[in-house]
Amino acid sequence: MIRAREFLGAALSRGFDFYTGVPCSFLTPLINGTISHQELRYVGATSEGEAVALATGAWLAGRQPVAMCQNSGLGNMINPLTSLSHPFRVPFLLVCTWRGQPGLKDEPQHEVMGGVTHDLLTTIRVPHRPFPDRPELIEPALDEAVKLMADGELPTALIMRKGAVAQDEPLDQPPYAPGPRDTALDDRTRGGPRPARRDVLESVLAEVPPEAAVIATTGKCGRELFALADREQHFYQVGSMGCASAMALGVALNTPRTTVVLDGDGAALMKMGNMATIGATAPPNLVHVILDNGVHDSVSYTHL
Repeated sequence: MIRAREFLGAALSRGFDFYTGVPCSFLTPLINGTISHQELRYVGATSEGEAVALATGAWLAGRQPVAMCQNSGLGNMINPLTSLSHPFRVPFLLVCTWRGQPGLKDEPQHEVMGGVTHDLLTTIRVPHRPFPDRPELIEPALDEAVKLMADGELPTALIMRKGAVAQDEPLDQPPYAPGPRDTALDDRTRGGPRPARRDVLESVLAEVPPEAAVIATTGKCGRELFALADREQHFYQVGSMGCASAMALGVALNTPRTTVVLDGDGAALMKMGNMATIGATAPPNLVHVILDNGVHDSVSYTHL
């Protein structure tokens, strides 16, 4: 068994300073440790897929991210791990707990995933190694993970057994509180014809500053943006539907630049939890534009 501060300190010395994830009882010491650590940032995600997108955005902004989840949540991660991390070659550290480990008593809902966790990660081409459970194993485990991430430009998972990490005494740090925000709403949904998506994109391009980061969701939104103007700071997301807003949040939390996400209504509905995380963190530099495509009809009119 190791102490949370031992792992977090060794990870920080290797650059890992941004954590996100979904709670698991095995992860409690690590999550509490990141929340309490003055040099680390933890953003709780509403789903495991959102955590992958948050980590991706943080990596795009120059951070070294860690995503944490229970192995039951790997199912929610498969889409962004295979359609976001792989095609865009985004490396981050994945700490995944091993609920339902064969031979150990656990809840029945963990039995199937416990038996296939390693095979599943192998199948989706995510390298994986054991999470260190003794102090002398921490640095070698992290060094190997860093090398695998550098060589493959892909996430690498450390599989955590039950009881691997002991709880530390909490450090004296106040919880994160977002700054003041303007909650006034201006309803412009009536009074005129709805613009086409292309018209909206042209208006966005005319308004965003040249240095702004722009993330376009999968589908025709990204294709039309590319056709209108291909800028170095544009990120055209393919696949990983629903993850654009979380990825933009990961960027916005780690850079002072204005970050604009061009989202679709169907994609936004797919991961509504992203909205809660955006609202909780409330970065002032994030602009979220949702295009009304008639849910999944990507050729209809648009409305903000």
